[in-house]
Amino acid sequence: MRIFLAGGTGVIGIRLLPLMLAEGHVIAAMTRTRGKIDGLRAIGVIPVLCDLFDQASLMAAVKDFQPDVIVHQATDLPDQIDKLAEFLPGNDRVRSEGTRNLLTAAQAAKASGFVAQSIAWRTGPGTGPVLDAHENGVISAGGTVLRYGLFYGPGTFFENDPPPPPRIYVDDAARRTMPFLAGPRGIFTITDEDLAS
Repeated sequence: MRIFLAGGTGVIGIRLLPLMLAEGHVIAAMTRTRGKIDGLRAIGVIPVLCDLFDQASLMAAVKDFQPDVIVHQATDLPDQIDKLAEFLPGNDRVRSEGTRNLLTAAQAAKASGFVAQSIAWRTGPGTGPVLDAHENGVISAGGTVLRYGLFYGPGTFFENDPPPPPRIYVDDAARRTMPFLAGPRGIFTITDEDLAS
């Protein structure tokens, strides 16, 4: 499969890339950071330097690659959780304008699948109308929404101690994402807890 991964250098994107490559997929990994291009190329993916909010460039990049599936793992979150509040407006923009731009590009490129990251907790920071519109847009386009629990493990806000539920070990989140690349459409929850139930 040809996969266009938005957020290819994010906390889950970097874990998805080796899993996708191991299954033989051809991947275009999008980043907005020029300094990450060589690292993406070195692992065997096609790097795409693009801003999610530059609709014309995004459309051109997606149409040029001609993906079967677009995977939206892009976020705008800080490295430290104590700065989260100041990043939430930017993350909301990723979920609103960014999601719309990716969906438009997917339609223009005639991609058959669209998988988007969301969150399993339904109250508190980062929830509300923007998140609802993000999920509804993906579902209306025939896509798949993956509601992840709070990530924990290396490179996350919770490196040493798991957060309260809903939560998911970040490597498990990446592994459990893989079947959805060609899997069912709809909304699905990926947490430690849903495996235990």
